[in-house]
Parts: sequence; structure tokens; C-alpha cells
Amino acid sequence: MGEKVAAYGIDLADRERYRRKLHECLEGLGRLLSEKRFDRPRNLMGLEIELNLAGADGLPRMMNSQVLERIASHDFQTELAQCNLEVNILPHRLSGRVLDQLAEELRTGLGYAERKAREVAARIVMIGILPTLHADDLTAASLSENDRYVLLNDQMRAARGEDFALDIQGVEHLVSHSPSIAPEAACTSVQLHLQVTPGRFAAVWNAAQAIAAVQVAVGANSPFLFGRELWRESRPPVFQQATDTRPPELQAQGVRPRTWFGERWIDSAYDLFEENLRYFPPLLPLCDPQEPLRVLDEGGVPDLAELVLHNGTIYRWNRPVYAVTDGVPHLRVENRVLPAGPTVADVIANTAFYYGLVRALAEEPRPVWTRLPFSAAASNFDTACRYGIDATLQWPRGGRAGGLTELPAVRLVRTELLPLAARGLDAWGVEPADRDYYLGVIEERCRRRANGASWQAAAFHHARRQGLDRHAALAAMTRRYSELMHTGQPVHTWPVAWPVGDRAAVTVPRQATTGGG
Repeated sequence: MGEKVAAYGIDLADRERYRRKLHECLEGLGRLLSEKRFDRPRNLMGLEIELNLAGADGLPRMMNSQVLERIASHDFQTELAQCNLEVNILPHRLSGRVLDQLAEELRTGLGYAERKAREVAARIVMIGILPTLHADDLTAASLSENDRYVLLNDQMRAARGEDFALDIQGVEHLVSHSPSIAPEAACTSVQLHLQVTPGRFAAVWNAAQAIAAVQVAVGANSPFLFGRELWRESRPPVFQQATDTRPPELQAQGVRPRTWFGERWIDSAYDLFEENLRYFPPLLPLCDPQEPLRVLDEGGVPDLAELVLHNGTIYRWNRPVYAVTDGVPHLRVENRVLPAGPTVADVIANTAFYYGLVRALAEEPRPVWTRLPFSAAASNFDTACRYGIDATLQWPRGGRAGGLTELPAVRLVRTELLPLAARGLDAWGVEPADRDYYLGVIEERCRRRANGASWQAAAFHHARRQGLDRHAALAAMTRRYSELMHTGQPVHTWPVAWPVGDRAAVTVPRQATTGGG
């Protein structure tokens, strides 16, 4: 969403031409698939992380343009609000010491960005939702200086026809209204990309959908918004409601929201792009001069620009991606489930768990999605968002009996899914020492029932017991989180109790994990 576009008036002719181009793009995609024009498998993965800017006081800082000017790297870009940044890691081949390489690149990049941010009295905070955000921090005036964000906001407001409403009942109840989509910017995530061939796309996407709940359960890190304690992973309900262009009447009719888990397993990447056209009206009808079918007729590869743009305004938790690199088209599954943070070690542990597990499940002779109803996968996702590491999930029984059973997420991960993830990482050719270290972080989280969300909630209540009011406790907890984040030690090792008034340097003992590394 960071590319520059010109915000100009849109009339009916623009929309009619865009709709025509969208259908031509979909036809072009179908032809590319049938002609087997896609890139061969290269085991490539990519990583993006959205970040927050806060001050030494823990409060948000609306100054991404100043920070980006100092960073001066194409690896860092704007995100929706001025308190957000995004860092992009170049694609890597999934093999060897890739996990440690990713960790080192992230530590180096984030360390550099932190030094530059401090030049303007800001800090980099890697967290799902910055706990100190207030509703007044996220307004149309706080959107980043990017014409595309302005146009997207205008079009979503027009489609909605009234204020966007947040109404989330969690540990506490939050009700908030906004005339803009700016509250969406509260949600900062990790996006994991995996390039796949068309023949493997459906298996990888289905596997990613099946494990989305498990990813959330072990990786939850977003329990607070606007001063209220909500779900353990509050990003999904916040994002859905903050981007919901449906007025209440369309919601009552069952019209699908633009932030969407989905409703079925698929047989092809084409299924998802076709659904996007069938269910969702265009928001940004900006036409590219390229005529996709003419390009195909002449033996070329079209950019399918309108299809790509439309796809970017539909927020699936596992999104299909079409792109062209060096004249060759490819497909990716973009996993958008995970919140940012808490530390580089935690992010890479989540990354290892995902890539290992999705590889193993996609290659099983009896795929999990043939035994798990899609409705159960969707219900699991909702449950994991609500309860995080304490969630109980539905999962297929082993053996011939079939059917579903209910298991605590931590038991499911430790007894069944971690061994599968290890097998998947072996299939990618990942170094065993890296495999054991990062999967060991996931195992220790499950053993201790501790992740970013549970730490934030416990630390907040600790600060309250020390006599701080709600907002002071959130600020103190955020400062403590930032200090511990920069130690680099995984979140399950973080102590909850600390002298709330003590801002001294923090030391955390080297954590012990199972396995090598």
C-alpha cells in the first residue's frame, strides 16, 4: 500500500472501465494458469514487519516521515498512520542457516532504525497494537502523507456512508466510532510470503488456513486498544471493524466483510481471485494503460495491475499474491495472521513454526483440510484470537475413527504440530541447529503458557497493583516492554514484576530452550 498514486476525482466511466479491466485480468490469469507460464519452484520466502513509533514515555509519536528521512533506506516504508513504519526483508531461499540469517538482518536493520529514530526522540516498538494508543491519536489527520491512503480512506468512507464502529467485547468492552479508517493503523503485523507453483498453491493456502488459529494462539501479542483490555489477539476484530464498508443493513443481509477469513477450502489460486471479483466492489478504480489480453496475445506477460490493486483492498488473513519478476509471473501465499514482536527471536520462531508446519501439512497423504470442516477452522481462529495461549481448539482425531476432538492449543502444538514443523523444516533443508533453537522457543511458550499477550496483561495488572492508574499503567508497561524487547530475549523469559518507577537498564538471563542452537 506504500506506492504513490494520484488522488483525483473518480466518475462512472472510470468505474465501468475498471470493472471491464478487472474481468480481462481474471481471464488473463486463467490463461496464464492453463498455459503453465509461471515460475518454477525456488523455495523463496519473504518477510515484512509493521512497526510502531513511540517516545521514551511510551506514548505514540506521529513522525514516520522524519524517521524515514533519517533511515534513508528502501527497506523501510510508510504504513497507514504517521506512527507506523514497515520494514521489508529481501527474499531468501528456505534452506541452510536461513533462520539465523533472517534474525541477524532484522537485528541489524531494526538497530539502525532505532538509532535514527532516537535522533528525533522516537523509539521503534515491535508490537501487535501499541497499548498507549488513544482514539484521538488515530484520525484522518494522522494518516501518512501518501495519496493512496487518502484515496482509500475517501472511497471506504463513501462506501460505508457513516462512521466506522468498533464494538469489541473481551475482558473489557470497547465501543468507539471514527469517521475515517485510521483505527486500522493500530494493527501492526508480520507478513510471511511463500512463493509456490500453481499446482501447489491450493494445498499451501488450505494448510495455512487450517493452522491460522494455532499461529494466533502461540503468537498473540495485541491485548489492548484505546485503554481497554480486549481479546488476547485483538487485531483481527479491530481490523475487520475498522475496514468494514458495510452499513448495518448489509451486515444483517450477510454481505461479506472486506477483512475476511473465507468460507471454503479451495482447489486453485484462481478460486480466490474470482471470489474477490464476485463478492467485493472495487474501491480504487485506477486503470493501468496496459491491456492484459493484448499483451498475452502478443506472447508477453501482463502485470494484471487492476487485479493486483483490487486484491490489495481485500484483507484475507491468507492472501493470494500475483506478481511479475524479470518478466516471469509467480504466485505467493501471503500469511497475515501474526502480530509484530515481541522480539526478533520471537518473530523468527513464529516464522520457523509457520514455514515448517505449512510444508509438512501441504504434503500429508490425508490433508488436514479433508478432515477439518472449514467452519471449524474459522471457529478456531475466532477462539484463538479471544483466548490466545489458553485457547482450546478443534482438531481431527488420529486413527481411523475420524471426527474432531477438542484440545488445549498448547497440547496440540507440543504433541502433534511441533514434530510436524520440524519435519517440514527438514524438508526445506533448514539447518538442524536453527530448527531446534527456534522451534524450542515455541515449545517453551507452550510449556510456560506465556506469550506476548499474556505478558502484557500480567505486566499491566502488576503496574495497577503498584498504584498506577489505567493510563499510567499502560504507559509503564509499554516502556517496560520496549526495554525488554531490546534485550532480544524471547518473551517467555520476561519477568512480569518490576519496580514500576525504576527505569534502570534491564538484564535478562539467557533463556534455555530444548534442542540445539
